[in-house]
Amino acid sequence: MIKCYLFVFFELDLWAKGLTFLETESRALQRRSDYQKEAKLTLAVGLPVVASQIAHMALGFIDTVMAGNLSAKDLGAVAIGRSLYVPLYIFALGIILATTPIVAQFLGAERKKDISYSLWQTLWLSIFLALPAFFLVRQVNILMYEMDIAADLIPITSGYLEAISWGIPAAFAYLSLRFFMDGLTLTRPNMYLTIMAIPLNILGNYLFMYGHWGFPRMGAVGAGYATALVWWFMLAGMILMLLNARQVKSLLPFQHFTLPDWERLREFVRIGLPNGVSLGLEVSMFAVAALMIGAMGIAEIASHQIAINVASIAFMLPLGFSIATSARVGFEIGQGSPQRAKIAGIVGMWIAVGCVMGTMAILLVFPEAIVGIYTNDGQVLQLSVQLLFLAAIFQLPDGIQVSGAGALRGLKDTKVPMYANVVAYWGLGLPLGYYFGVFREMGPEGVWYGIIAGLFFTAFFHPLRFFSLMKAQIAKFDLATKVTA
Repeated sequence: MIKCYLFVFFELDLWAKGLTFLETESRALQRRSDYQKEAKLTLAVGLPVVASQIAHMALGFIDTVMAGNLSAKDLGAVAIGRSLYVPLYIFALGIILATTPIVAQFLGAERKKDISYSLWQTLWLSIFLALPAFFLVRQVNILMYEMDIAADLIPITSGYLEAISWGIPAAFAYLSLRFFMDGLTLTRPNMYLTIMAIPLNILGNYLFMYGHWGFPRMGAVGAGYATALVWWFMLAGMILMLLNARQVKSLLPFQHFTLPDWERLREFVRIGLPNGVSLGLEVSMFAVAALMIGAMGIAEIASHQIAINVASIAFMLPLGFSIATSARVGFEIGQGSPQRAKIAGIVGMWIAVGCVMGTMAILLVFPEAIVGIYTNDGQVLQLSVQLLFLAAIFQLPDGIQVSGAGALRGLKDTKVPMYANVVAYWGLGLPLGYYFGVFREMGPEGVWYGIIAGLFFTAFFHPLRFFSLMKAQIAKFDLATKVTA
């Protein structure tokens, strides 16, 4: 009898352990399935963003090449003009970027009226940003006199900027519609329009810069008009796509015109202003780094420019997926599912890491071939190859920090990351870059050591904060679930 009881107990114990094992395996499979599904969703949303970012970079590349084939003055005017208006554009982009997490959370919560309302508010925001930007760009020639720009370049650059200014209202309105669509996870329209803009930009430069088909030869100023034309074309295209998108028609956004809602606009600014400041801090860090290296010599600044250009192209991959991660995290938060929002953030970060590991491998294996595309100068080539090794290391923290920032943006958390960026870029990166590069006379490599140190700080901070916030939200959700049960 005792043996019988022992046998039954043993069998029941095995059965219980088997159930526990099956439950554990089932949960593991479910978790694995959740991650796989999220990876597919993030890739579907993110790949078009990556393609559009690369296409957008191609537009600037085309202007540079076509101006360079015209004359050195035109090339210089385009380069100076872009360096003066792009920081302002990036700052406005960062503010308008708040549209994506706001719309994504409303989409997850199925608050259609709020989605429609947000469209009009983000368009009002773009108008309020475009008006001062229009006049600032037209008056920025005052800075050129203070910067000791060559006197013969100032009128050409001023004309280029005045031409560009006519497209700023369209550019900012386009950003509003683009980030609105991104919040709905409709990222392909922007990709299509940016790719379509490439041949239009080439045609515009051909007509206005070179003066073909009866148009006057305007040089760099013509490039400005071509860019403005492209922006208006893209805005018209985005409006048409938005009006005809099946997923948007149910919202009927254009049938419910609304005036500016200052309370709602304050939310956009509260989320977006730290974004704009963060992006501005990063852009300005690289600008100051370039000034440090520029004082070291022509070969040094040329090699830095090559390495940073390559790094910027590679950065388009994690940047695109960070925007997708914002939309996915925001959507899941809106649905009241913090656990799935956490998964969306994790998957977004892992995809970014996978991307940068690939670009790191390419930079480490083929540095001479990559630099050879840019220059055949022996000294510049040697210095660029050395910096490309640092650019490869640079990829990892940059990919992690931008994906972590994207996940935080999905939670509408932008202020604390901004403070972290201040510490990383201006409290750590630039001082260390100056110490190693200038004070210790290590040259461009020393400046890059400082930049990499700053990026590693943000690469550590942003994901850590995301997991901390998600832990608190999941615990709050679990507590609320137990109370209602």
